[in-house]
Parts: sequence; C-alpha cells; structure tokens
Amino acid sequence: MNPLNPSKSLTDITISDREATRQAREQRVGQRPGTLTIKEDALKPRLFLVSYSESELVEEEYTDRYEVLLHYLREHPELKHWIDVRGYGDLPLMEQIMKDFGLHPLQMEDVLNDYQRAKVEVFDDERLFMVSRMTEFTAELEIDDDQLSLFTGPNYVLSFQEDYDDCLDTLRVRMRANFSVLRRQPSLYLAYALTDVVLDHYYPTMAAIGDYIDDLEAAIFADKRPPRLLSRILHIKKDVVRFRRLVYPEREKIAEILRMPAEIIPESLKIFYRDAYDHAIQALDLAESYRDNISSLTDLYMSDQSNRMNEVMKVLTIISTIFIPLSFVVGLYGMNFQRENPNGTINYLNMPELYKPWGYPLVVAVMLVVVVIQLVYFYRKGWLTNR
Repeated sequence: MNPLNPSKSLTDITISDREATRQAREQRVGQRPGTLTIKEDALKPRLFLVSYSESELVEEEYTDRYEVLLHYLREHPELKHWIDVRGYGDLPLMEQIMKDFGLHPLQMEDVLNDYQRAKVEVFDDERLFMVSRMTEFTAELEIDDDQLSLFTGPNYVLSFQEDYDDCLDTLRVRMRANFSVLRRQPSLYLAYALTDVVLDHYYPTMAAIGDYIDDLEAAIFADKRPPRLLSRILHIKKDVVRFRRLVYPEREKIAEILRMPAEIIPESLKIFYRDAYDHAIQALDLAESYRDNISSLTDLYMSDQSNRMNEVMKVLTIISTIFIPLSFVVGLYGMNFQRENPNGTINYLNMPELYKPWGYPLVVAVMLVVVVIQLVYFYRKGWLTNR
C-alpha cells in the first residue's frame, strides 16, 4: 500500500479517536475506586501458560480451563511460570484471578481500564506491578499502542493484554531455545525481558515513521502532490508527539526501578535494566529528532508552496506584460476618428494606415516584433528561467 494514499481518511481516524476517548471518560465518571468494568467489545480471555526451568519447557493454552491452570501452578512450585492472559471479556474470571493471585483492586482496575502511563509499583513489600505500552505504526498511518500489564511473584510473572496479537513472539522463541539464558534466570528476569522486548519494538515503529517522513518530504517536491499533504504532515506530527508521551514514562519507570533497593531488584538484574534505560533514552531522542524534522517539514511545505505561487504569479505577470503594449496598439486603432469630413475634405492625421493596402499586416508585424523584443528582454533578465 502506498503510504501517501491511505485507505482510511484522516477525518475518520480523528473521529474514531475522539469517540473512544469520550466513551472512556463517560465510563469512569462516578465510579468507586477499584470498581472493575469490562468494555462491551472486549475479547474473550485466552489463557496461556509457559512453565520452564533450565532443562524443561512446557507450553499450554488453558482457555476455559482456569482451574486446571491454577492446579498445575500449585503442583509445580519448582518451575517458573509465565501466565499470559489475553482479552478481558469475562469479569468473573478477572475477579477470580485477582483473588487467587492477591492483586489489589486498584491495580486490577488499571489493568482493565487499559490506558495507563508506563509505571511501576511495589506491593506486598516485594512484588511488582508494571505497565508498559506496546506500539506499532499501522497501515492507517497512525501509532497503535496496547497496554501490557505485569505482576511478578516468587516464581511467576502474570501478564495481561487486551488483544490476542502482540510483539512478544521473539521472546517466546528465545524461551524455546535450549540453554536459553532466560530460562536460567529467576522469574523477575522474565519481567525485565518482557519490558526489553517492548522497548526494542519501539525501533521498528520509529523506523516506519522515519520512512513515512521521508516519503512526505519527497512528496513536497513532487510535480504532482498527493491530496491533503499538509494534513498528513500535521497528523504524523501529532503521532510523533503521542509516541514521545508513551516513551517518556517508560524511561521514568526504568529509572525508578534502578533506584529500588537490592531486596526488590537484585544488583545482578539492575545491569540489564540499565541497558533498557539506554534503549529508552535512544527512543526518546529519536522521537525528539523526528518532531524537529516534522516541524522543519511544515516550514518546508509552506516555503515550497510560496515558491510555487510565486512561479504562477511570475507567469501571469509576464503574460500580462506582453499584452499591455498589444492592447495599446489595438486600442489605438480601435478609435473611430473619421478620415473624411462631411464637406468631403480629408483629415490626413486621422489614421492614414486604414486605407493602406498593407496596413493590417504591418500592424500585426509590429505587434509581433514588440512581443519578440519583450521575450528577449525577459530572457536576458532571467525571468523566463529559474535563475
């Protein structure tokens, strides 16, 4: 698909975003803190479990079998577990998970509301609740972001996300590899790995935005511009600003993790979070750079638009200038002064050329000479070229 000819109009995108925001606001007005609510269009939950150790890996889907999953966890405390919940469309199940894993209602409310800034909280003095934003630059030329909520425990990580599809498949492939470093680390390392994959996925998003900005810049200088080009520039500027709002809290979240005591985040794990912090800084720098580029792109568009208008005005001015002396000549010969007086005498000063056999061709020739002289003059001045 041509990125400069999207199938979905910018107006449709804006209306959709505003409608979603309005519904989200209305849904939370007047609710008691900690009240769990499910969106009407929420997907049915799918439960995935990955149980692993250095030498063992078991993957299973437990959709509609939550009790079986819970029994398996209790029967295998020697393994580390990743419980992956995708979809929120079952309120009793969400409440049961909250009860069984000892989650606070306010934290579960943040999970189900599904639009929280990236953050980290400590609960039960040792467990963590983390929120990250997964991003993607879609075919509709906008940034799509989904919330990834993580709860850590002694030997498990519990994750929640609204959609079935995510950007975590690379991590699943790494876990399946024999002698994976991830499988040798404690379960808290899995929470870091999930955060790191989300951060790494910012780079393809930014690369897609960068390519689109390059396409917009090329379109500015194209002979035939695509429609609504300025609207597209302003729309991608809004997307970059939005992306920066997603990345900045992620950086602050990791910085807060690095400040936590060793009893919560071991020093051996903080070195990995420092690397993730560097990735967040780089993504934030890219967002700042792209925002500056788009601002320059707007100025470039306006400057090129002004130059194009000047070219049009120059052509019109040259045409008008050429016809000014011609209009004078034909206006002069259009005056109705009679050559013969009523008494039969001749007025020799009243356009004697009217009665010359070569009068008309001579006047036309004079006008052509005037046009040629003007064109030569304009050319030598550089007005007919791009000088």
